[in-house]
This record gives sequence, C-alpha cells and structure tokens, in this order.
Amino acid sequence: MEYLGYFASIIIGISLGLIGGGGSILTIPILVYLFKVNPEQATSYSLFIVGLTAMFGSYSHYKMGNLKLKSALYFAIPSVISILIIREVIFPQIASTLFSIASYSVSKDFLIMIIFSILMITAAISMIKKNQPEIKTTETNYTQLSIIGFIVGIITGFLGAGGGFLIIPALLFFANLPMKQAVGTSLLIITINSSIGFGGDLYIGTPINYPFLLSVSAMALLGMLIGSQLSKKIDGTKLKPIFGWFVLVMGFYIITKEVLF
Repeated sequence: MEYLGYFASIIIGISLGLIGGGGSILTIPILVYLFKVNPEQATSYSLFIVGLTAMFGSYSHYKMGNLKLKSALYFAIPSVISILIIREVIFPQIASTLFSIASYSVSKDFLIMIIFSILMITAAISMIKKNQPEIKTTETNYTQLSIIGFIVGIITGFLGAGGGFLIIPALLFFANLPMKQAVGTSLLIITINSSIGFGGDLYIGTPINYPFLLSVSAMALLGMLIGSQLSKKIDGTKLKPIFGWFVLVMGFYIITKEVLF
C-alpha cells in the first residue's frame, strides 16, 4: 500500500504542475488511507507537503512577475493569525472522543475526515464549473480580502489544506488581479500559511517522522516537475473539470467510508 501511496504522491505533483492547483486536496486522503497516518498527524504533514510544493510553484510565478506582495500580505496576515489560533489553542483542546451514543462514538479523527470530505466536494464543484469571466473592481477591497484570509486560515489550520479554490476567486474579485497573478499570488499565500502552520506544530512539539515526510514531499515535487513539462504540451484547463469529478467522487467515498465502515 505504501508503494501506491508514493505513486499517488507523484500524481499530486503532476496535477499541481498541470492545472496549477487542486492536487493538494488529495494529500490528506493519501496520507490517511494509503500511508495509514492518523488524521490529526496528517494535517501537520499536509501543511509541510502543500507548503513545499506551493513554494516551488510561487517561485516560478515570481520569475514571471505574477506575484503581488501587498495583496498577499493583506490576505496572509489574518490567515496566519487564525491558523495559529486554531492549531496552537483550539485544536489541542478538542477531545479525542467528542461524544458517544450507545456503542457509537464520534471521534476527533472522524470529524476531521468528514469536514475534509465536504471541503473536497466544494473544491471539486469549483473545478467542474466553467471558468467565470473575470470581474474587475474599481479598487482593491483590502477589508474583504483580509476577512476571507481569516476564514481561509481557519480551514488551513483545522484541515491542513491550502484553500486555493477560495483564495483565487478572492484575489480576482477583491484584489482586482488578472488570473495569472491571482494564481501566482495564491501560491505565495499558501506557502506562507502552510509554513507558519507547520512551524507552529513544531513549536508545540508535534512528533514528525522526517524521513517519511521528506520522501513523500520528494515524490510530490518530482510529479510537479513532470506536470510542468507536460503543461507545455497539454492544456491543463481542459483537464481541470475531469480532475474535479475525480475529487468529487473521492469526497463522497470518504463520507461513505467514515460513516458506514
């Protein structure tokens, strides 16, 4: 099963290289179901893997001039605040078993996977839908940008997910950025958020299996390089809805598996 997990890690990277995002949403399911990592631990590992791949992606966009630092900071600073509140204050206080009814108990791990599956379904729908025309505003709405940044930080803090499917529309509508700059800036925001979140986990002493984490990350980066080369010959935007359908099926599979089995 581990070999399948490493292969799936390469697929994550390929999808990131091809469609510019979305692939990281599969990180948690791969860690939990293929590598048998505890869901809570998987959120920490996901922060590292997602942050590392996003960093390489944002560097590529930096070379192309697609990063808008001011918009990134207005979004990332409130995100970082909510991430630290969730991971360092709230998350550790959630009991391993939330409640029990007769012989049926609801655990913290169950809650993580159910909420994550809902996030997957939401992200899948955004990938399946046809691209909406870019909406231009007369000026950047930094207040709205910061509010959404705080909300995305809650998602990242609790689930270890990048939240790119929320970040990109926010940058399009409230920061008045064209699509390429929105994608590049979103990768920078994800890099900042994930790095701070993982650093916070290290600070509170979260145990990390570094050889395993680095090996999975290396496979994801290898896949990203492959995907970047394939993107020169394949139109990734045409593959995005197909990938979205796959993520949608996986989201419903996780709900079914966690509830019924």
